[in-house]
Amino acid sequence: MDSKSKIRIFLVDDHSLFLNGLSMLLSSMPDMEVAAEAGNGRVFLEKLQHTPVDVVLMDIAMPEMDGIEASRRALEQYPDIKIITLSMYGEQEYYTKMLECGVKGFLLKDSDIQEVKLAIHTVAEGGNYFSHQLLRNLILSQKAESHPENDDEQLSKRELEILIGICQGLSNSEIADKLFISKRTVEKHRANVLLKTECKNTASLVMYAIKNQLIEM
Repeated sequence: MDSKSKIRIFLVDDHSLFLNGLSMLLSSMPDMEVAAEAGNGRVFLEKLQHTPVDVVLMDIAMPEMDGIEASRRALEQYPDIKIITLSMYGEQEYYTKMLECGVKGFLLKDSDIQEVKLAIHTVAEGGNYFSHQLLRNLILSQKAESHPENDDEQLSKRELEILIGICQGLSNSEIADKLFISKRTVEKHRANVLLKTECKNTASLVMYAIKNQLIEM
């Protein structure tokens, strides 16, 4: 992405006060532009046909069409679009469905605006972003249930180190530096981890690690 160009953002949420407030905050930033807004998934899809955007901030629970269905349809038509889920605490049951659609991150609705800005930049540049508070909530919730879904013994010690680095939001180069190995080796281990866990992307790996209680925060 050209550093001089603004990140074009599409806001989708059925709460007008929240939508207007977030729109004002993001519009005040010199490197961002709120290109469109919608109150539900159906209006979002209609506007998306003639509104090119880089990042979508998508609410989950909305009338007419929810964020899960809207994200699924949008990514089928525009595979390169980057969607960040706007979540409220207690909506964990929907996270897996959103991940299966191909969203790039999750933000709690009460996140600080600086975290929102960081998430948008991270995702716009090709990364994934998980709210730290959301991760903490998920980990605590999973510990309370205390029954990992899969046996993590299928991963080697090095692969677990790679997975933890991914969950910490580190790039392949940063993981390589931290573990004193080459970037190419990290990429190879990362591919093996995806294969063994049957995860499709980075976001799915993070959820796998949480469900199997492999990370602490």
